[in-house]
Amino acid sequence: MLSLGESPNLPGCMLCTANGDVPLGLLRTNSCLDAAASSLDGRSVVVWTSGLVEAAMALVELDGIASRLVLCPPGIGPDLLAYVIETAAADVVVSDQTRPEGACTATWIGCQRELHPAYRPAPTRATEWVLLTSGTTGLPKLVVHSLASLTEAIRTEAAPSTVWSTFYDIRRFGGLQIFLRAALTGAPFLLTDVQEPVGDFLARAAACSITHISGTPSHWRTALMNPNAKLISPRYIRLSGEIADQTILNNLSAAYPEAQIVHAFASTEAGVAFEVTDCLAGFPEKYLSALNGVEMKIQNGSMRIRSGRLAMRYLNRDQASLLSSDGFVDTGDLVDLRDGRYFFMGRRDGVINIGGLKVHPEEVEAVMNRYPGVLVSLVRTRRNPITGAVVTADVALRSGETGGPELERELIGFCRASLAAHKVPAVIKFVPRLVLSETGKLIRHG
Repeated sequence: MLSLGESPNLPGCMLCTANGDVPLGLLRTNSCLDAAASSLDGRSVVVWTSGLVEAAMALVELDGIASRLVLCPPGIGPDLLAYVIETAAADVVVSDQTRPEGACTATWIGCQRELHPAYRPAPTRATEWVLLTSGTTGLPKLVVHSLASLTEAIRTEAAPSTVWSTFYDIRRFGGLQIFLRAALTGAPFLLTDVQEPVGDFLARAAACSITHISGTPSHWRTALMNPNAKLISPRYIRLSGEIADQTILNNLSAAYPEAQIVHAFASTEAGVAFEVTDCLAGFPEKYLSALNGVEMKIQNGSMRIRSGRLAMRYLNRDQASLLSSDGFVDTGDLVDLRDGRYFFMGRRDGVINIGGLKVHPEEVEAVMNRYPGVLVSLVRTRRNPITGAVVTADVALRSGETGGPELERELIGFCRASLAAHKVPAVIKFVPRLVLSETGKLIRHG
């Protein structure tokens, strides 16, 4: 298969939206673009849309024709758009939005949900797919994949009556993976609308009889607190993007006892590395040698991956090489081996230093999240004149629970029973909710 549009199962993929259904198979004889796709042959194209439907259709239509497709996630304003265009050497922007004043010199081509008859040229090239991920300087990193690397982990045969959905935005790696699964297997795909309340999305998911659904653990903690979570009956639940602790796995198993609960390790740079299907946190030690087509090793406590699913390189000139000299990607995710199983500790760049001792925020959060009444926690640091810093935590409680000094003392005592003294929060602040980033993860900085 040279392009996404050539997938034999594509005609079965229906995009289900709040404003009606869109059959992707129509893109074989129709177009969503204001210009002929043949005019974009060999061009470097930035897809900058406000709508998810328009983004999905543009990807299907242009893969195999454009030399490069750059998929802009939400939050890319005119200034960042100009940076992306320059970095990707793009000469075309496909968009459903008004061209910003002075944002770029690239050709602007409209993209709309309403299709019109058009000749679709045969795909002639393997298009580069470029995804954006956050950078330490505030500028996004542009990560180059191929359709082959993005889809190698996907089995193209679908179970009967499968209906996919995801809490992710499909313009980011996690959501794109689920969209590609639907397109390649011919399964209907329920799209979340931008800024759609979680309760409305769950109600639509129930109306569409979704069977397979994915999201981050934070997505799922929020969803399980919504009354409409009881409306859906998924057969398959997939978690990725954050550490899946035992509490969220247990809560999902209790809420959906008939569902298969899977948590996957994946990243924009490393692709999809593996899936864990035993509903336990972490992953078995045997995965280091038993995974088909994926090599893993632990070096200096960090997980490193080599496979055909890796991205090829960064486009940014100021970024170091994505791959090490031996072809591995250093994920920056720290793991700890206990009783034959590796457990994720957190990101290397997220370690807190308390008087020379290391604290992994996610380890502390996993303990706090086990306490009855706690929905989710976020560990931070606060300056201290003696140790340099102390551990603090923001805690959101389940509906009906109230915080206060007594609960704070109980929760600190609960942490002391499982954690070393330097890891126990000195102060706990009860908050109404914790804000998620556009990727569905807890916001840890800023």
